[in-house]
This record gives sequence, C-alpha cells and structure tokens, in this order.
Amino acid sequence: MGLTGCYGILKYLVFFVNLVFWITGLTIIVLSIWMLTDPTFYMSMAQDESSYYTGVYLFLVVGTLMFIVGFLGCCGAIKESQCMLVLFFCLLLIILVAEISAGAWAYSNSEQLEQLVQESVKNTVQKEYSVVDSRTQTFDAIQQGLGCCGANGPSDWATSKFNNADQQGINLAVTSPLILHKLPASCCTLPEGSEECQNLKTGIGMPESKDIYSEGCTDKLQNTLRDYMSTVVGIGVAVAIAQCLGLSFSLVLCCAIQQRDRYSAVCIVTGLHR
Repeated sequence: MGLTGCYGILKYLVFFVNLVFWITGLTIIVLSIWMLTDPTFYMSMAQDESSYYTGVYLFLVVGTLMFIVGFLGCCGAIKESQCMLVLFFCLLLIILVAEISAGAWAYSNSEQLEQLVQESVKNTVQKEYSVVDSRTQTFDAIQQGLGCCGANGPSDWATSKFNNADQQGINLAVTSPLILHKLPASCCTLPEGSEECQNLKTGIGMPESKDIYSEGCTDKLQNTLRDYMSTVVGIGVAVAIAQCLGLSFSLVLCCAIQQRDRYSAVCIVTGLHR
C-alpha cells in the first residue's frame, strides 16, 4: 500500500528536491568536463597546472556523487524504498559536510587565494606566454575578454620571454626606453584580426596609445571573480538549503514507510490469527 495524505505529498516533495540534485550533479559533471577540455577557461589561471586539474577532478567527483544521490533519492521516494532513502541520507550528509568545510576553507584563505592569482598571472606573463600553448590561449582570452594587457600593465611585456628576455628578466627595452618591445595581439583594442594588431609595439615611458589596453589583468581578473562571488555564494546557500530540506524530508519519509510497514505486518499477523 502506497503512502497517502501528507506523506504522499511529502513523497513527491522528496522526489522533486532530488530531481534538483540530479540536475545539479549533471550540470557539475558537464562543467567539469568543459574545464578539463577547454584550455581558455579562466580559472586555469588561478593555480598551477597540477593543482588546477586536481581541483577539477575533485569537482567532477562531487558532481558524480550528487548525480548518484539525486538518482537514489528519486528512486527511493517513488518506490518508497527505505534502503535507498537511508543510503541517500548518508551520502547527502557527507556531501553537505564536505561543502561546508570547503566553503569555510575558501573564506579563511581568501587573501592567500588572491595572492595566488596575482603570482600566477605574473608568472604567466613573464615566463609562460608564448612558451606554454595552453597558457598562451588562456591569457589571450583573458586580455580580450576583460580588456586588459599584462599583469599590471603593458610595460610588463618588456621583461617577458615573449620579448626574449634573459633568465634575469633583463631586456634592452628596460634600459633604453627608446627601444620598442612587442605586445600580444590580444592587447589591442581594435577588432580581432586588424592589421594594426598584428605588429603591436610600445616602449616604456611612451604616451599611452588608444590601440592598447592600458589596465593590467591582475586587478581586473580579481574584480571579476569578486563580482561573481556573490552569485556563487547565493547559489551555494540555495543548494545547501535544498540539501537540508532533502535530509529532513527523506528522514520523515523513511520513518513513515517504517511505520506503514509495521502497521501492514501487524494487520497480516492479526488476520492470520483470526
């Protein structure tokens, strides 16, 4: 006999909450695969390559767990299976604790994370641009997307390996401002592919050109991340509330199924003894 009345409504509430978990998990899986396959994804600049991929794989694992949890919750609610609901409750509780721990860690280490972004951007400009293809594509996307040039400004490119600076970072453009140094085409304010962008050059101390982005990418990237942070926090809080509701509803539903099964068993025993 299926659940009826308030418990019947609760059953479908649990189903729809878990449907949200299932869709969220699927979204995280798709996003993780995109982060792994798209070299121009912004966040690859936030940390070194090995740590970046470690983080993405962990993200993929969380998405897979949420996908499984959503499936278990949906099936457990519709089939009124106590076993599935208990397994769903345990896995969801683990995920919720892990999310809270990760959020607390990110909040307490926000300054270190910002410093890590600064160092990573500077390192990319000085040592990796034009040397590592994936970083070159990523930084070109950042400069074009955010309208910036270099880590702190166009002058950063004078001491970059992009301009054949030596190991000490010394370049003739630094000691002699009259000597021009080249800039990536992505520093150009004109439409992509314009002739003026193909041979973009400037010199330290020269007047700013309208054809070159004057702002550095470090501040712009950090401001962009801060702007999106409120959205991310809002989504995280909404997901956490949904997870807490899922935990509560599944526990109540599990107890209701247990009471129903006991009642059915008593009815059967009573009927047999009649």
